[in-house]
Amino acid sequence: MRELQRILQVFEQCQQAGEHTAMATVVQTSGSVYRRAGARMLLTQQGEMISAISGGCLEADVLARAQPHLQGNSDPTVVRYDTTDHEQDLLVGFGLGCNGMVDVLIESLSDEKAASQLTFIQECWQSHQYGAIATVFAVEGISQLTVGSRIMLKADGTVINQIGETEITETLIADTQKAITAHQPFIQSYSWQEGSISVLFEVIAPPLPLLVFGAGFDAIPVVQFAKQLGWQVTVIDHRPDYLIRDRFSEADQLLECNPDHPDDYQHLLTSQAVAVVMTHRYISDFAFLKHLIPSAVRYLGVLGPQHRMQHLWKDLAQLEIAMTNQQRVYNPVGLDLAAETPEEIALSIVAEIQAVIGGGSSNSLRDRAGSIHRRLEHSWVKLESSS
Repeated sequence: MRELQRILQVFEQCQQAGEHTAMATVVQTSGSVYRRAGARMLLTQQGEMISAISGGCLEADVLARAQPHLQGNSDPTVVRYDTTDHEQDLLVGFGLGCNGMVDVLIESLSDEKAASQLTFIQECWQSHQYGAIATVFAVEGISQLTVGSRIMLKADGTVINQIGETEITETLIADTQKAITAHQPFIQSYSWQEGSISVLFEVIAPPLPLLVFGAGFDAIPVVQFAKQLGWQVTVIDHRPDYLIRDRFSEADQLLECNPDHPDDYQHLLTSQAVAVVMTHRYISDFAFLKHLIPSAVRYLGVLGPQHRMQHLWKDLAQLEIAMTNQQRVYNPVGLDLAAETPEEIALSIVAEIQAVIGGGSSNSLRDRAGSIHRRLEHSWVKLESSS
């Protein structure tokens, strides 16, 4: 998320300066690789590379291949980097040793159709809604379709169709909707009598809303770590002396409110939000929790030992707030990282949130069987021609 935010920022700066840019996007991978499909890198005329599509091995070659695109006069192209042949890998000079294959789409952002993907992402974030982008990256025998053409769909139903009215348009829109609904990217290939195409379906998720209840000194590194991940952070407290910009310069919002008056923050308790309660005051924690526990937030962490939380559960039960949602409550909050300092504790909290929302196990990757990345599904669909 943070790297894409940086790409958008630099792209806007280049636009204002009249500087040409190009985009390199990983559209397909197989085997062992560093980045998966959807990873982007912005390239500028000044030779800057914003973000990365590998561990640093491919970037220089991609920049060299992107020079025609940086002049704004080249059609989108796909470059394949194949390291499955170790001897060939060493021969061409990459020396990746990954035993994988990476297809990279390079396109000029002087082309409004290519640049519109960044506008679309920005609009999804600003409206706090999911979206999906379907990018055609391989075409065989279909004259009316070109590499780099896209269908972009927002959760509210808004469709941007760069493909036009073809036999496959309706199918692509439906599959783009599937990506939004499942919140899962995938690759799909389609074939019919005239030829075939391959399409990458990406999910555009809005920045994760993190609500930090409590503006103590240990909340500061939580905000800092969360912003490094590109999350949208709101700090909520009733103490104006604590809730100041000098302490939380990176927070998106500082909200001063009485814990017993939920109307001030109730609108933030959505099904996309995550929350951490760390006021260090039993009464304040109780006041916030009696509204947070019945809410729709997808993760709720509570700072403090288990015996303190047991007392809170007993007091909450008197308000008929049951423990039915106890699995959603993480206490003590954070992963077991042997954390002691505020920064270490903040790291454990943010890491736990990432593991929960990302579906990770929180175990060491050393102990994970198979690939450390989620496998992107790739399947074929045969379509019947209407002609």
